[in-house]
Amino acid sequence: MRTPRSVRRLSFVPLFALAACGPSEPVTPETPALTAQEAALTELIINGTFSAGTVAPWWNNASTQSSVESGRWRVDVAANTANPWDAIVGQSGLTLTAGQTYTLAFTATASATITARATVQQEVAPYTSTLTQSFTLDGTSRRFSFPFTSSFSSGQGQVTFQLGGRANAVTVRLDDISLNTESGTGSGPVAMTSGFYVDPNSNPAVWARNNSGDGRASRINASIASKPMARWFGNWNSNISQDVSNFVAAADAADKLPVLVAYNIPGRDCGSHSGGGAGSADAYRAWIATFAAAIGNRPAVVIVEPDGVAQLDCLPNDTERATRLSLIRYASEQLRDRAPNTWTYLDGGNASWIPADTMAQRLESAGVRNVRGFSLNVSNFYPTAQSTTYGNAVNAALNSRYGYTRQYVIDTSRNGNGSNGEWCNPAGRKLGATSQTGGGAEMLLWVKTPGDSDGQCGIAPGTPAGQFSPDLATRLIDGI
Repeated sequence: MRTPRSVRRLSFVPLFALAACGPSEPVTPETPALTAQEAALTELIINGTFSAGTVAPWWNNASTQSSVESGRWRVDVAANTANPWDAIVGQSGLTLTAGQTYTLAFTATASATITARATVQQEVAPYTSTLTQSFTLDGTSRRFSFPFTSSFSSGQGQVTFQLGGRANAVTVRLDDISLNTESGTGSGPVAMTSGFYVDPNSNPAVWARNNSGDGRASRINASIASKPMARWFGNWNSNISQDVSNFVAAADAADKLPVLVAYNIPGRDCGSHSGGGAGSADAYRAWIATFAAAIGNRPAVVIVEPDGVAQLDCLPNDTERATRLSLIRYASEQLRDRAPNTWTYLDGGNASWIPADTMAQRLESAGVRNVRGFSLNVSNFYPTAQSTTYGNAVNAALNSRYGYTRQYVIDTSRNGNGSNGEWCNPAGRKLGATSQTGGGAEMLLWVKTPGDSDGQCGIAPGTPAGQFSPDLATRLIDGI
């Protein structure tokens, strides 16, 4: 493990009120102050607090008037602007590094309810954008925080606030603007390691090792077993502390980043092919606390309870739904507090399951603001672009309702040919992009182990869920 750097943790505003699966009333978050960790990070913005009484080096165009008022940046936006960028303010000359993670944060309010847009982009043609984020302003002062990973390197980056696109004039006030990054390349567990961990004891690796005389073994080893993928943990682990610790320690010794899946929620998979899970709520709390403590200070990525949030509708009543969400929220708190160098992602279903606004409300109730973000497409087949569109829509809803967004990761293990609408061992699927940072999300990951069955269904009717099938594996290699 490389020397740990301070990991930025976003301020947490607890949400204890919980409705059933349907939409809940919007919650207005308190405006969090800048933390000591935020202040310690490398700051790219100049004059983000306007304490000197001047707006320089911030600039504005002809449709905006810029001044400092009571220690805040006041931007008066003219009426009758056709597009967001017709009324624009910003700061240029920023140095960005491809693959490095940044956070754009600011406090803002407006004289009327408007939708604005923040970008981080190149200041010269073709004006490539690495962050484009819409957000809603009104008379309540809110703090916004948008993490992103830069898709390019440039000494000519810029931050803009695009305030046009409306008939009426409006006044926007901005303060405490920051564009932070940690020193070094990347941040968090990515910066502490040198690539993703290849599990030598994954199901395909063990099968290939034990069946070296089989003509399929070399292909499975080359195309699947030698690639980084997640290790799943659940009620089949007799000693969860030892099993998690051993896995993370092996990755740490290799200076690689392990990906773990916590999959033990009571009533898992609604009793379907992957049914099971902890026997009670108290048993789950003990299990996930032990899971988090076993990671400790070592770097890791954790996906929390695939389908756990999306499957709320299968639970029989509001009490059980509230319990499910409270357990996932407890998991987010335990991983936040006991595994400080872990990036945790609560599972957010897939692009064609739960409406984005509903998913945003569920993720808020499940504690997504405690952790790095959410995961998409786990064990499914939707194309990366479709998952990205859905992830952006979830973030837009999080921002509109609660004033924040989160990073997301996408499972690309089997999405090379997209989805045919089936989810349980469908034919004609193919391996997707291997684990990497960026690629349209914060990370693309092989979360589902290619070749492991979804259940006794589809083209593997005799293979139980989680069991490796060389036939499934070679079909994914060939896309048949």
